[in-house]
Amino acid sequence: MPKIDVLDKGKNVVGSISLSDAVFAAEIKEPAVHQVVMAQQNARRRGTQATKQWAEVSGGGKKPWKQKGTGRARTGSIRAPHWRGGAVVLGPQPRSYEQLVNKKMRRVALTSTLTSIFNEGRLVVVDSLAMDGIKTKAALQMLAGLGKSFPMLVVTGAGCENFVRGVRNVPTVKTLPVEGVNAYDLLNCNTVVVTRDAVEGIEKRLVK
Repeated sequence: MPKIDVLDKGKNVVGSISLSDAVFAAEIKEPAVHQVVMAQQNARRRGTQATKQWAEVSGGGKKPWKQKGTGRARTGSIRAPHWRGGAVVLGPQPRSYEQLVNKKMRRVALTSTLTSIFNEGRLVVVDSLAMDGIKTKAALQMLAGLGKSFPMLVVTGAGCENFVRGVRNVPTVKTLPVEGVNAYDLLNCNTVVVTRDAVEGIEKRLVK
């Protein structure tokens, strides 16, 4: 069972906790991580691209010339696909890019990512992130004092409301509750900072 030191706001070791083997020492399955991350990225696509079909283009209600006797090719509308300003055949239409991923695969991807982050030494457990007031400078100093690099993902627990509000406009810091921890955000940062009670919440969420 892996162990990790618990730090206070001044980077002093105030204790240690044992981590769950099922979450922080799991088998790393890269294909599952890749599939889940791709599904998350596809779900963020808006899918609003569109082209106008025959029923949507304006004009073209009148046949431009008679069918026979003009010497020109027959046509029924100046909004035909081969005309300038005409309709588009088989063009892109609004659609959803969402991919369905079952809960088991999401859990495997999350445990694989957390294990990888722990093995690489990018996981930091802090005793608390409670603050007396909403102060961005103090919150950033607290994170910088941990001696780790930005961008950071901070998984918060109870009593972190002032900290969350203090860093919400900082582009290199993202905060998530235990319920929102996901593989994409974990991989998209250099350091993961987790409070002691948030670690317990993550393990409770993933260990079935």
